[in-house]
Amino acid sequence: MPERQAAPRTPTWWVWLAAWPVTAVFVLSNAATPLYVLWQSDIGFSKGTLTVVFAFYIVGLLGSLLVSGVVSDRLGRKPVLLPALALALAACAIFATATTVTALLVARLFTGIAVGAVVSAGMAAVTDVAGPERRRLAALLASCAMVFGAGLGPLLAGVLSETLPAPTVTVFAVEAVLLVTAVLAVLRMPVRRPAAAGEGAWVRVPGVPRGNGVHLALGIAVFAPGISATSFVLSLGPTLLTELLGTTSRIVSGTMAFVMFLAATGVQFAVRKLPRRTVLTAGAISTALGMAALIAAVPASSVVLLVTSALLAGAGQGMGQLGGLSLLNSTVPPQRLAEANAALNVGGYLPAGLLPVSTGYLMDAVGLPTGATVFGTALTVLAVVGALFVLASRRRVPEPA
Repeated sequence: MPERQAAPRTPTWWVWLAAWPVTAVFVLSNAATPLYVLWQSDIGFSKGTLTVVFAFYIVGLLGSLLVSGVVSDRLGRKPVLLPALALALAACAIFATATTVTALLVARLFTGIAVGAVVSAGMAAVTDVAGPERRRLAALLASCAMVFGAGLGPLLAGVLSETLPAPTVTVFAVEAVLLVTAVLAVLRMPVRRPAAAGEGAWVRVPGVPRGNGVHLALGIAVFAPGISATSFVLSLGPTLLTELLGTTSRIVSGTMAFVMFLAATGVQFAVRKLPRRTVLTAGAISTALGMAALIAAVPASSVVLLVTSALLAGAGQGMGQLGGLSLLNSTVPPQRLAEANAALNVGGYLPAGLLPVSTGYLMDAVGLPTGATVFGTALTVLAVVGALFVLASRRRVPEPA
C-alpha cells in the first residue's frame, strides 16, 4: 500500500502547503541567474563557461532523478525531501562564499540534486496529500509551485543584490530562511510511509508502467522544448540584455526571468479546465512562437521582442509541464508516481542542459546573432514536431470526466 494522505479529508490548505518545499527549492534553482554577471566580473569566465556552470545543475538533477523517484516510492517522500533540503542549504552556503568557478560548479551540482528530489518526491507528495479526488488540483499546484519558485528566485536575487550590501551573501541568506520553513513543512506533512517496497533496481533510469509510455512521451514532446527555451533565457538572457540594452542591471535580468515564469504560472490557471490535448498543443505552439521572436529579436536589437520571446517560452513550458503532469497523475498508480514524475523531468532536462550549453560555446565561436538563430531554429523544429505528435495521438490523451 503506497503512502497516502493521513486522513480521508485532509484540509485543502495542506495541499497548498505541501507544494511549498517545491517552491522553496526552485527559488534556489534560479537565484544565481542575475548574479552571474558579478561572478563573471570578479572571477572572469566566458559565455561557454557560464553555460557549463548552469549545466552542472542539470547534471546534478539528472543524477538525482536516477535515484530519488524510486527511493521515494519505496521509502516515502520525507526520507528523500529532508536530505534534499539539507543539500540545498549547503548550496546556499557555498554560493554565498564562492570565489572560484569550482565553487559555483559544486553549488550548482548540489542545487540540481535537491531539485531532482523535489520534482519527483515533492510533486508526488502534493498528490499524496491531495488524495485521489483532488488529483487535478494537485497537478496544478505542483506544476505552478515549480515555475513560480523558478521565477521568484531571480527576481528576489536581482532586487536584493542591487539594493542591499554583500549581494551574494544577502541573497542566499534569505533563501536559507525559506528553505528552513520548507523543512518545517515537510516534517509536519501528513503523508505515510509505503507499506511495502517495490521491485527492481534502486538506481535506474526512471520509467512508467506498461501502457503509460505514450502518456510520458506526449508530456516530454511539449515539456522538453519549453523548458529548453526557458533554460536558454536563464543562462544567456543576462548576456543578451547586456548586448541589446548595454545594461548589467541585475534587477532587469531578474525581472525578465520572473515575468517569464509568471507567465508559466498564470497560463496554467488560465488553461486548467481545457482538454489536456488542447493544453499540450497550445504549449508547443507557444514555444515555437517564442523562438521565432528570439530569432527576430537579436538582429533587430529589440528588447520588446526578447521579452516577448521569454513570455511565450514561459507559457510553453507551463502548459507542457501541466499537460504532462496531469496525464501522469491521472493514469499512473501512486506507487510509481514519483518515478513517473522523475521520468518526465529527465526527458525535459536533458535537452534543456545540452542545447543551451552548445549554444553558449557556439556563440563564443561564431557570435551571438548566429548562435541565437541556430538555437531558435532547432527548438522551433522540436516544438512543431511535438505539436504534430500530440495532434496525431488524439485517442491516447485521456480527459477527466
